[in-house]
Amino acid sequence: MVQEIIELNFSECKYLGEIHKALKKQLDFPDYYGENLSALWDCLRYYSFEKTKIIVKGINELPSELKEYMNNIFEIFDEVHSENPNIEFEIVS
Repeated sequence: MVQEIIELNFSECKYLGEIHKALKKQLDFPDYYGENLSALWDCLRYYSFEKTKIIVKGINELPSELKEYMNNIFEIFDEVHSENPNIEFEIVS
């Protein structure tokens, strides 16, 4: 049973920096979040030890160059879930 559901919405993001700002804000990352893929991995791998589902929305609204970058983020999501199965990611259109 999922304890917490978090919505991660990228529909307003037009630039790379906005993706990381959305991650930081919507996932309540600490101020020292480095706004890069390594920092994303570091913050997510121990994000929660309770059952947590993160629903990812707004991918279709991203500019094409950001959609390519999102593939890197999705790989991190997969790795995080493999290491910590309590964290699930669901991508919706």
